[in-house]
Amino acid sequence: MAPPIDVSRFEQLKASGDLPSPKGVALAIMRMTQQDDVSMPELAQVIRSDPAFVGRLIKAANGVIGYGRRPIVSVQDALTILGMPAVRNMALGFSLLTHYRSGACDGFDYSRYWSFSMLTAVATQAVTLRTRIAAPDETYCLGLLGRVGELALATLYPHDYAKILADSQHEPQRLAELESRAFAMNNAELGAAMLADWGLPRLFTDAAYCVAAGIECQQAEGSRDSTLTQTLVLARQLGNLCLAAEAERPDILRRVKLAGSRLSFDDETLATLSDGVVAEWVEWGALLNVHAEKLPPFEHLVKQAESQPVLPTPAEEAQQAGVSEDVAGEVQHERLLRVLIVDSDALARSSLKQALMESGYDVAEAGDGYTATEMALDFRPDMLLLGWQLVDIPGAELLRTLRQTRIGRSIYAVVMGDDASEETVIAAFDAGADDLLPKPVNPRVLLAKIRAGRRLTALHYEIERDREEIRHFAAELAVSNRRLQEVALMDPLTGCPNRRFFTDRLTQEWAAAARSARPLSCLMVDVDNFKAINDTYGHDVGDSVLRQVAAAIRSALRGHDLIARTGGDEFIVLCPDTAIEAAMACAERVRHGVEEALVASGLVHLRVTISVGVASRDQNVVDAESLLKRADQGLYMAKQAGRNRVEAAQLKPRAAGAA
Repeated sequence: MAPPIDVSRFEQLKASGDLPSPKGVALAIMRMTQQDDVSMPELAQVIRSDPAFVGRLIKAANGVIGYGRRPIVSVQDALTILGMPAVRNMALGFSLLTHYRSGACDGFDYSRYWSFSMLTAVATQAVTLRTRIAAPDETYCLGLLGRVGELALATLYPHDYAKILADSQHEPQRLAELESRAFAMNNAELGAAMLADWGLPRLFTDAAYCVAAGIECQQAEGSRDSTLTQTLVLARQLGNLCLAAEAERPDILRRVKLAGSRLSFDDETLATLSDGVVAEWVEWGALLNVHAEKLPPFEHLVKQAESQPVLPTPAEEAQQAGVSEDVAGEVQHERLLRVLIVDSDALARSSLKQALMESGYDVAEAGDGYTATEMALDFRPDMLLLGWQLVDIPGAELLRTLRQTRIGRSIYAVVMGDDASEETVIAAFDAGADDLLPKPVNPRVLLAKIRAGRRLTALHYEIERDREEIRHFAAELAVSNRRLQEVALMDPLTGCPNRRFFTDRLTQEWAAAARSARPLSCLMVDVDNFKAINDTYGHDVGDSVLRQVAAAIRSALRGHDLIARTGGDEFIVLCPDTAIEAAMACAERVRHGVEEALVASGLVHLRVTISVGVASRDQNVVDAESLLKRADQGLYMAKQAGRNRVEAAQLKPRAAGAA
């Protein structure tokens, strides 16, 4: 959950008029979509006044329905496909892109920011089309606006933020710390507040905050919140991969695979996904005048990464030199160990640093708590030698602060103090100390304690490696389980989901539609005279007919529609965010697509037709079972009226064979 920022401060920022905000037609669209009585024609009329947004809207709608299907060419159709919430958010995102393409913050790369945001938007939509955790067109907007907090700070405080970007060296945790210190808020908090203020659902704002802040979602693994957060993580890693220099890609590629494994995506799925994202990115880049470039196929990037030589570890180098495995382990730990000395006494620091460096340790030093905090995040020490009395803050306060961070929890901390009283010892251990040393520090005793601490540090590394292996095995197991689940939930003949899968998805979509008061429609499809085909030509031809009819139906559907085979010659299509009129148009498109397809099986060539019943969620359809019954009534009406028809029990009967 995104932590709230100071409401009065946020209202002051809004009132200043300097926060990034929609303008012109986008502002009019957002205001209209907040009205309960706004109609599609009224909204379409406002949208048509901005030809640039019309083109972007139609492009987005065609991206949702997928390629190889009847293209969307009108604003009205695009509105029907996308729905008002998505149109509203797209107007917002594209308005910000148009009016904040550049700015006064010298350290902020506006071009790269929008290129990355566009990449993330396309990738988030592509991943959501597979996970179906939310409407793909709306998650597109989430990807586009997910880093808006950074843009806002660069717009509000251009000169101060340029300095912060330079000081942070674009390290996320360091950047957030400097932002909070300078502005009493960081980009993750401000971005989440802006998204909430613009009306994005809590599910989206929480996901955007978690990813921007670099924290794990607090909800259970596999939950809607967790899956959306992981979707955004994978989308951002794909964005990093596309914009990275060639030498950086192997490391980012590993992160892409790890993020994909948490969504149960195997390498083949990631390759298809990545290549599709790049192609979409190039198209959107040309449309919006945003930097985009063609990249090698994902498989080529994988082979390129695998072909790079892997540098040997210190242990392997020692083994090659004839050193025993135990000694190699000592060399590895010795070379990896980093020690941070924090003490107000410069002479004492210098003496300790010299002794440690002579023993082969990597040493850094700080004279006050403020510098020590910064250095701990940057240097990432394995051990900390902490003077108990510092010039700016008590050593206990510094230690407690470090223990609250992920990096600080694993540091082996040795407190150095002049006072060895019982109270001091208790206070040190209560603050998180692992050991104590009296001053002046005896170098031999110090090195002995560091050797003891090094064994704990080595154990910590081993635990982390074991955890990484467990994560790797868990990811592989998740992929295997996903494949087994797909086998259990798919119809082997047509490749469509089966009744069990459809029932689960219908329950989810019904709950989501009821919760957000959004439409939901269902198409019941039956192949006309299928028994006669089986009796006349045999079951082999009948199976071929079912496969090709399923393919024809699938090609006529939109990207977020779901087709399932429920048995025999019956199929069901679920249409989220679709009212009855749009569902009728979709059903007619499906009927026409099957009628036009020539079904071939060996020497047999047939023209096959289907009958379709349509139902939509309304005040009379109170649950998912009622929706199916109403669709079945429509199918019965279509059969009774002569087949090769689309009918809905909720509407008056239509003319025979109307196209």
